Amino acid sequence: MPHYGHRLQFGTFITPVNAPPTAAVARAQLSERLGYDLATFQDHPYQPSFLDTWTLMTWVAAQTERIHLAPNVLNLPLRPPAVTARAAASLDLLSGGRFDLGLGAGGFWDAIDAMGGRRLTPGQAVDALSEAIDVMRGIWNTGERAPLRVPGEYYHLDGAKRGPAPLHPIPIWIGAYKPRMLRLTGRQGDGWLPSLAYLKPGDLRTGNATIDQAATDAGRDPREIRRLLNIGGRFSASANGDRAGSPTVPLRDGGQLAGPPAQWVEQLLPLVVEEGIGTFILMGDDPATLQQFAEEVAPALRQSVERELGVDSTVERIVRSSIALAKRRDGIDYDSVPDSLRDTVVEPGDLDFARVRSTYMRGGSPGLVFRVGSVEQVVEALAFARRHPDAPLAIRSGGHGISGRSTNDGGIVIDLSKLNGVEVLDEATRRVRIQPGARWMDVAAALAEHGWALSSGDYGGVGVGGLATAGGIGWLVREHGLTIDHLRAVEVVLADGRVVRASDEENSELFWAVRGAGANFGIVVSFEFEVDVVGEVGWAQLAFDASDTAGFLERWGAAVESAPRDLTSFLIMGGPRPGQPAIAQVLAVVDSADPETIVDRLQPLADAAPLVDQSVQLLPYSAVMANAQGGDHDGRGEPTSRSGLLEHITPEFARAATRMLETGAVYFFQIRSVGGAVADVEPEATAYAHRSANFSVVAFGSRRERLDDLWDDLAEHFQGLYLSFETDSRPERLDDAFPPATLARLRALKEELDPEHVFRDNFAVGRAALLP
Repeated sequence: MPHYGHRLQFGTFITPVNAPPTAAVARAQLSERLGYDLATFQDHPYQPSFLDTWTLMTWVAAQTERIHLAPNVLNLPLRPPAVTARAAASLDLLSGGRFDLGLGAGGFWDAIDAMGGRRLTPGQAVDALSEAIDVMRGIWNTGERAPLRVPGEYYHLDGAKRGPAPLHPIPIWIGAYKPRMLRLTGRQGDGWLPSLAYLKPGDLRTGNATIDQAATDAGRDPREIRRLLNIGGRFSASANGDRAGSPTVPLRDGGQLAGPPAQWVEQLLPLVVEEGIGTFILMGDDPATLQQFAEEVAPALRQSVERELGVDSTVERIVRSSIALAKRRDGIDYDSVPDSLRDTVVEPGDLDFARVRSTYMRGGSPGLVFRVGSVEQVVEALAFARRHPDAPLAIRSGGHGISGRSTNDGGIVIDLSKLNGVEVLDEATRRVRIQPGARWMDVAAALAEHGWALSSGDYGGVGVGGLATAGGIGWLVREHGLTIDHLRAVEVVLADGRVVRASDEENSELFWAVRGAGANFGIVVSFEFEVDVVGEVGWAQLAFDASDTAGFLERWGAAVESAPRDLTSFLIMGGPRPGQPAIAQVLAVVDSADPETIVDRLQPLADAAPLVDQSVQLLPYSAVMANAQGGDHDGRGEPTSRSGLLEHITPEFARAATRMLETGAVYFFQIRSVGGAVADVEPEATAYAHRSANFSVVAFGSRRERLDDLWDDLAEHFQGLYLSFETDSRPERLDDAFPPATLARLRALKEELDPEHVFRDNFAVGRAALLP
């Protein structure tokens, strides 16, 4: 196999000298400025004149922005693999996915032994390296829930914690020369990294054949393994060697390149075309040589390779491992993914799959996730999904939705998280454009720079797309209304792939429907909002002894309803705790920077029951929303929640809610105040029609049947529900969510815009979606 389809890359091989300590860092920075893809460092921990390679790479990562870093190669006998795996993943995360790993089995055993390392025979060193690779990949495999156990002879792990997962799939390149190491590279490696100076004529071809056969025997595609080569030499003004009778100039003795840049290109070209080398790493610390190679050899070699092979040398042809291919799901034609989407794809066998499979509340196992980065890619991903009508389709913005609808089992997910821009369109009218993948904490931070805010839920990690098509009950809702009440226009990818703009002036029926039932009609790829002027706010966190639960609920509700609109308050309670009083947590925002006003608004809440704890702060609204936890969503199982909209907290409802809490079947119970400005909008103005409700109620339980039974007993008190907090998929929930006239109007539009029910996984309103 003369060419393995890898993008042609170039790197440098920098000596980790400590005289001065900054010299190696400067060479790495120069490598980045010159456009090299990779900076590598030899690892000789026993060499007193060298800096520690790992510490150096960490420092270099902090001093660079783009270039990848790697050891060339890491001295494994002095680097425990489990610790090394965690260090590698950490450096990859901190550097933005720029760490690659070169490994060596050992050598220089006297020096290793002197440093406290274990002396091994050549055969033992190969076996130890094999075990180490299993350990490292096991540590990185955070998609596996069970602790890591490796009953190895050289490395024994018994229940080690996995993680952290690296930001990108860290390749393991192996420095190998002998047949046994080459076979190991074929079985387990992601790359072969020898030095040309140590190879004899024919060694590259023989080594490739050995690696390829071992890969094939292990069920792998040899193209999974990148071929890297350390090279060295010096430039001279005249050609070195006789060109007569030969299409290329031979290398000098010792594998050194020589002559002017054009001659280097002639010498390197057959190594790419005939030997399959995909990465050349230039050994040496001379800045002039690094610059001349980058400016005169690398681009010319790219052109020559493209001319010889007829391929774009800058494009990586992704080859998934046999293990990854085995994890593909039935019913999805993976090979038909268009080239324009290849870089967006995450499959079940990919390292990133653990990051995208689940949502905040729901464990998922989709067959394919598209992490799209443009409207054009959204259109193409949706077209791919339409060609798979039997596969579930989920649309994800932030992945936090309580209902967990943005993942599935075996289907397709279109992930919009990379569409996360926030743009000011008009300062005078406070018009902003926000993309669906933005998180509300980032939106709040961006708007705060202008003294603005947009009412938007209570958790900063929620994505814009889901909330801004469902309603948006947030900390400013009583004064400023729902999030959708500030929406002035949207750009939507419809089920048939058309991209349309909707507002009160164009596609007005679609614009009406998007505000409250948007998940049914398309993928909103941008929202235009008119935001509010909001400065500092009062942020209160109060805890009450709610032993008299029913009385407390009634008094809190009455205080909220009678409060001025600048107060919005949420209440949270849990199940009973043996031997302890019921505790209620009350959170509130007062849209005022005046301390006296804040206290005045909060006092009626504080009088509802005995206070056991309190905190009141004056903060920017953006600080209130900066409450999202980091990391990827790792939901498990299926969420079980029920939702209802309530006019008033009557004594009857308060007693019924208390009885439900006393059963212990509900572990989280929340009431959000609504009302105020929400009711200023006519019910017919948007698909969110239950405008008269003063409260939104949600309960979470661990057993679906039990929670449904309890909630059904409360149904008489509700006038509608908020779908974003609802997991019950029985058809009658649509009747609860939408009044008859609203539902009929939505169904008519559904038949017009999505007659094939492409969007059917998020409380679809179409009649066909209700059929078993």
